[in-house]
Amino acid sequence: MPAAAGGPKGLILQSLDQWLFGEWLPSAPRERSLIGASIGAWRMAAACHPDPVDAFARLGALYCGQRYPQRPSAQYISDACIDLLQAFVGRHAHEVATHPGHRLHILTARGRGLLDMPRSGWYAGAGFGLATLANSVSRRQLARHLTRVVVGDARDPVFWLKARFDAFDTEFVPLDAANLAPALLASGTLPFTMQPVSDIPAAPPGSYWDGGLIDYHLALPYARLAGNAEGGLVLYPHFGARIVPGWLDKSLPWRHAARGRNRNWLDNVVMVSPSEEFLKTLPLGRLPDRRDFHHYGQDHEQRILNWKRAIAEGERLRDELVALVEKPDIEQIQPF
Repeated sequence: MPAAAGGPKGLILQSLDQWLFGEWLPSAPRERSLIGASIGAWRMAAACHPDPVDAFARLGALYCGQRYPQRPSAQYISDACIDLLQAFVGRHAHEVATHPGHRLHILTARGRGLLDMPRSGWYAGAGFGLATLANSVSRRQLARHLTRVVVGDARDPVFWLKARFDAFDTEFVPLDAANLAPALLASGTLPFTMQPVSDIPAAPPGSYWDGGLIDYHLALPYARLAGNAEGGLVLYPHFGARIVPGWLDKSLPWRHAARGRNRNWLDNVVMVSPSEEFLKTLPLGRLPDRRDFHHYGQDHEQRILNWKRAIAEGERLRDELVALVEKPDIEQIQPF
């Protein structure tokens, strides 16, 4: 199960996540690989809690409840996210890292060049400027600036990730209770907004940034799992209809995973996502978004209210999926 980066957008899946991990999947217990970046990694960590229904509710409440002054510093936001993760993970770090059925993998991006231990905000800004220019040429060029680092469950061989599949070097770090929270923090560390993370236990030294920079919607070689004796299907609850490879590809409409030479990566993926009609019923007619911190400014109460309204509306997504599971209708299934 992949889980996309996207900040507050992931809140819309709370009720669906609670049903999936609280009721449906436990009814057929087995080992399952969960992989996410940024808010997606946080969601998958919630799934690995002893009580996932409560953990998803706590994550939603903590995420909605963020409050920042005007023009907060990067250190202020990083410290606030550290506190959020401490409240979210709590005393359950070991249980999350060693869940009996789930195998959690957290995607992060380690900097290269000017993004490797930048000496100042200027260095980081220049580094991301060069990375943005490189990415506009091709994702292959972006690989000169970032390395994919997977902090994941060592019990899962993840053979489908370990054989090279794109231009990015990929490193693997065993997940444990000590590096769970730092890896989750790194996976959601936005450039220009937060301080890079540089102290992930057992991980190579360097500056770690948001995993969504490389793997925004996790355009990964899932088809390598097809035919696997342990099961080859990938279930992808997503908040959008497109799988955008990297965070810097958001403004490049031709960059999505259903096009080009990697199209067959999705042959065994079942994606569940809200319709455009549903999105129009939400506050502001769209998903919750990081832009809302600027849109609402210091009117925290209104932002929190509307984000919680969106979470409540997400119950309709859950109900429709439950109905489809109970009475399958192939006419509702659309090709990528």
